[in-house]
Amino acid sequence: MKRKIAVGILIVLIFAGLLGGIKGLQISTLIAASKAFVQPPESVSSFVVRRETWPKTLTAIGSVVAVQGVDITTEVAGIITKIAFESGARVRQGEVLIELDSSTEQAQLRAMEAQADLARVNAERLRQLRADNTVSQAELDAAEASLKQLQASADAIRAAIDKKIIRAPFAGILGIRQVNLGEYLDPGEPIVSLQSLAPVFVRFSLPQQELSRLRTGMIVLAWADAYPDKRFEGKLTAINPDLKASTRSVQIQATFENPDQELRPGMFVRVEVVLESADEVVVVPSTAVLGAPYGDSVYLIEPATNNTGGLVVRQQFVRTGRARGDFVSIESGLQPGQTVASAGLFKLRNGMSVAVNNELVPAAGENPNPPDK
Repeated sequence: MKRKIAVGILIVLIFAGLLGGIKGLQISTLIAASKAFVQPPESVSSFVVRRETWPKTLTAIGSVVAVQGVDITTEVAGIITKIAFESGARVRQGEVLIELDSSTEQAQLRAMEAQADLARVNAERLRQLRADNTVSQAELDAAEASLKQLQASADAIRAAIDKKIIRAPFAGILGIRQVNLGEYLDPGEPIVSLQSLAPVFVRFSLPQQELSRLRTGMIVLAWADAYPDKRFEGKLTAINPDLKASTRSVQIQATFENPDQELRPGMFVRVEVVLESADEVVVVPSTAVLGAPYGDSVYLIEPATNNTGGLVVRQQFVRTGRARGDFVSIESGLQPGQTVASAGLFKLRNGMSVAVNNELVPAAGENPNPPDK
């Protein structure tokens, strides 16, 4: 009995030994395979750091103002009998917008014109009689004065009628109609907004220490959040002669042609005044800069040190300057001719093997304007 138990234990031990040997062989094979495994290189796009000449600029925040803009109102009260425009329509100077009821004034004008005609006939008759010394000069003078008084009264009624026809004071684009047909309109009550949008002004302020660097005719660039990929170009046309005492700043006005009428009055814009001097700067695409609380950095693409002919990345901290289009200037940390990764940065780490592929990433530009898709 004991012999059978010993044989069984021996068989179990032999089986366990075989199983352990097989598992050990498998584990050692996996360890060897993992050591021999080479991580495939990450695909990144690259950019060769270069030096460029950037004009010096002064930046500010501005607002768009219409060259001509007004809320159309009426000088006299009355009931609206005709509305001759649609909201958002373009109008020419002098075009009729609304008409107020002038039936009473029209009747008064006809009566006054009839009296003026009679006074004209009487004055002409008295002139003929005066030529024959039939009437006195005083009677003729009184008749001519009466005629002039009646004509002036008729002109006053015509002016009152004309004030009840509201016209566009200049060409532009109308806003949303604020009145309705048949509504009683009080003097000064708004009817519709009228704005001239081509050209427009952009007004902004700069510190007083920049005043000596400003000249009329300088190029002014503007960007609006409504059109993030478009740059507007205008000219500096006016510098306020006095400074604002509370801020010691000077108000500047630039004129933009605005042919597409994309800039609208009241719009917020970022402004750059291009000065006459320029700076030499080292630039990289803004996508090449990895921002972090402890500082900005880029990944330099360098040859691998193991002589395999491959490429690796090395993180390099930099100090950035001002931006221009898709580019940002680097004040320290990079030299022209070095190559940096410009896309795919978040998957990189120091020493990682990379492969450069620039086919899928669009080229950076100083005035980006991608086509509509």
